[in-house]
Amino acid sequence: MPGWKSPRRGKIGFIFQRFNLLPNLTARQNIAIAERIRGNRLDGQIMESLAAVDMAEKAHQKPGTLSIGQQQRVAIARAIAHRPAVIMADEPTGNLDSANADKILELFRRINQQQGISLIMITHSLTAAQKADRIICMADGRIEYV
Repeated sequence: MPGWKSPRRGKIGFIFQRFNLLPNLTARQNIAIAERIRGNRLDGQIMESLAAVDMAEKAHQKPGTLSIGQQQRVAIARAIAHRPAVIMADEPTGNLDSANADKILELFRRINQQQGISLIMITHSLTAAQKADRIICMADGRIEYV
């Protein structure tokens, strides 16, 4: 369908547990290519999103030269760059030290309050879950409590 835009592509940001960064592209290029797929040119927002996760100084490095935690933060920057309506995050703080995890959770709170972006987060971290406005627990595929 010509001109059809997928809601997933434009309205939802994803933070994958395994990052899904392209190894031959720099951190900045990994975000830029996602924006090109969406049909956006957000050069200023790309650097702004990297700065929001304290990765602006690493913008020109490829994933293989970054630590796992730094790769996680690039993946988070990619998800927030286009200011989606919803961010779906699979263990977004799982590879971060406690200081960076706290910064990322505060970033999520801030973008929720200031930009109205909703966050759906899957986590095993009680600390991360406790920062949420609503918690739904599951065990063995069943909802335990809401």
